[in-house]
Amino acid sequence: MSKVLEGVRVVEQGTFITGPAASMLLADLGADVVKVEQREGDPFRAFRGGTYSPHYQTYNRNKKSVTLDTRDGADLALFDQLVREADVYIQNFRPGVAEKIGAGEARLRELNPRLIYCAISGFGPDGPAAQRPSYDTVAQAASGFLKLLVNPANPRVVGPAIADALTGFYAAYGILGALYERANRSTEIGRRVEVSMLEAMTHFNLDAFTHLFSEGEVMGPFSRPSVSQSYVLPCADGKWIALHMSSPPKFWQGLAQAIDKPDLFDDPRFATRESRIDNQPALIELLSSLFHKRERAEWCRRLEALDVPHAPMYDTHEVPVDPQARHLQLFIDAAHPAGGRWTTVRTPVSFDGQRALDVSAPPLLGDHDAILRGGGSVWSPRP
Repeated sequence: MSKVLEGVRVVEQGTFITGPAASMLLADLGADVVKVEQREGDPFRAFRGGTYSPHYQTYNRNKKSVTLDTRDGADLALFDQLVREADVYIQNFRPGVAEKIGAGEARLRELNPRLIYCAISGFGPDGPAAQRPSYDTVAQAASGFLKLLVNPANPRVVGPAIADALTGFYAAYGILGALYERANRSTEIGRRVEVSMLEAMTHFNLDAFTHLFSEGEVMGPFSRPSVSQSYVLPCADGKWIALHMSSPPKFWQGLAQAIDKPDLFDDPRFATRESRIDNQPALIELLSSLFHKRERAEWCRRLEALDVPHAPMYDTHEVPVDPQARHLQLFIDAAHPAGGRWTTVRTPVSFDGQRALDVSAPPLLGDHDAILRGGGSVWSPRP
């Protein structure tokens, strides 16, 4: 794939997800990313023993690792050397922490006025909540998003770390804007890019707030699925299938044929889009009673033949063998730094039809220490 950010140098001093996710997105596009870690490493490394947990691996591919304690004078000098040569610096500390360890914006900008300084926080740089600790579930809850995910009948937190990952996306998005401005306006001063998890998740929850402000509607966990007419249904073999019927009548006509109920729309509860929305619980009950009579593969064949929007509701172990996923080469591998092969999901973005099939595995802790401390450059040559 074309490395559209080749030559862009990024210093990431992040932990856990938000900062590392932002720099990984830039690295996936070709940026040269050096991850600066404490001597014990990013705490995410040790989430499952050792220093190479799957949690750490998820957000740290295509990077280099150096270990520096910037409270130590010699290490601070090495850190400053990296900053002078960088285009972007990323941290996700609580407000005020960066200044305490010699990585505040004012100090780094003296070293490198063109530096784009990205600060990621939980609740923003100031205000009554600025110093509160924030993790994924906290940000989901504070933004109103978690209320849309939790089933009131079984109130448990579900799903992956959406707020963490999305905040990383928004940070990368802001950095790209700042890089574009710097390149096209020939400015010698870099931007400060700020994003908090609260801001990111509230923006991601835009649909709910638009309904609130325009209609006075407070959405709940079933509001969007009822309007989009989305379903998850168990099949005879214990596997599940998902349907997204949306609004075109042809989808419902195809489904009626697939379930052998051409008279479905004679029932006034299901005759129109509006009535199906109002009576979705009854429709779920009806469809569930029918779908449990056949295996998932048979339902997929029937629905595909009739152009009904559907997909098997896969477990993660099923996705890599899906024919379309294999065709798209979604899963790629590289040499594992400790031997063997390391597998991941490639970036979904292609340029000019070229898929991103090259990847480097997440670095071992301090894998570039020897070069940096020996006086060499850890950066790749600029094109």
